[in-house]
Amino acid sequence: MDFTTYEKRLRETLTARETAFTDAEYDRRCQALDRRLAEAGLDALLITQPADIYYLTGYNTFEVSVHTALAYAPGRAVLQVPSIETGPAVATSRCDSILGYRWEDPREVLDPLADALAGMGQRIGLDYWGGGLRSGIVLGLQQRLPDHEWVDGSGLLGRIRRIKSNEEIACLEQSARMTEAGIRSAREAVSPGVTDSEVAAAAANAMLAAGSEFMSMQPIVVAGRRSGVIHTNHRRFPIQAGDSVFLELGSTYQRYTAPMMHTVVAGDNPIDSNMQRWADICRRVYETLVEAMVPGNTFDDAARRAADAWQRYTDEAFFSGVYGYTVGAQFPPSWVEGSGFIAAGQQDRFEENMVFHLPLCFRIPGKWGMAFSETVCVGAEGGQPLTRNHWQLASQAH
Repeated sequence: MDFTTYEKRLRETLTARETAFTDAEYDRRCQALDRRLAEAGLDALLITQPADIYYLTGYNTFEVSVHTALAYAPGRAVLQVPSIETGPAVATSRCDSILGYRWEDPREVLDPLADALAGMGQRIGLDYWGGGLRSGIVLGLQQRLPDHEWVDGSGLLGRIRRIKSNEEIACLEQSARMTEAGIRSAREAVSPGVTDSEVAAAAANAMLAAGSEFMSMQPIVVAGRRSGVIHTNHRRFPIQAGDSVFLELGSTYQRYTAPMMHTVVAGDNPIDSNMQRWADICRRVYETLVEAMVPGNTFDDAARRAADAWQRYTDEAFFSGVYGYTVGAQFPPSWVEGSGFIAAGQQDRFEENMVFHLPLCFRIPGKWGMAFSETVCVGAEGGQPLTRNHWQLASQAH
């Protein structure tokens, strides 16, 4: 059967939609976007980021490399997916109609997508800064709808997404428990002679056994000098006695991820005093941050206070400059939501129920890296951790 028949048969046989949230929660999200569109003077929004589409409709698939789009206007949502994604679209999404196209010929997307948008008004918002918008789609739509006005709608949905509902926070709390299980298993697996890959396997097994879905990023495990190089990962390297072993994990519950960073030292020798100093710096910066994450304070203010907490040591270690980033629902290749960053110059203000991962990782080139982190929810009096890290640098040996 072709994909249109497949869609029809699925609709006849499926008894319920696989949904992560209540209809009231989806209604809340759509109503918030409707208000944003009205404020921006937009009739509709073309959404191409997988996590944004999921946020509004529940559409959930592990294949996020192909073109998918949601043509959205108040009161109407049209989901466009390739033929191979007909099943997930029917089984998980809340939308008015599904536009399928042949997976092998993505040029077919333009005419039906233009037809859908043509009936939604003249001023169409596009996420020009999003990673999912293909230039060929933009050019093709502009050619087919020359009388329409194409407006930069970047960030409209992000400002809604970064304030989490109670249902979303419950998902992040579930992810936190699974991530903690991964950290515990990874810690227990560390020993001189064990490979970084074996530690990563222990972490992955624990999170999957605890109920994690496919993760937005795989477990990150790096030891010794390699831990001083940002964004390296396990590659079958044996762990040596005295190595710092950097762990960064994030399980997924209903696509929501609460990440954690942790460091453990291999072997049973006393902890190197310089490693301990940097572990203490991680803690000091963290405590400074959560105290500054008060509603009304700017992201810039929190970042500057955090920078002051380790200012005398800045020549010794590399730090990315981002003290926190929003997390929520995401798909590979990253769990970073991208709707807000705690960094110098960022003038947005904290609001209650924003959720950030605070990636406090300091890297000493040629030596090692040191990291501890929490995923934190903004409360009335500052940041409150959703994860429960073990804030003590310890040695580990079988």
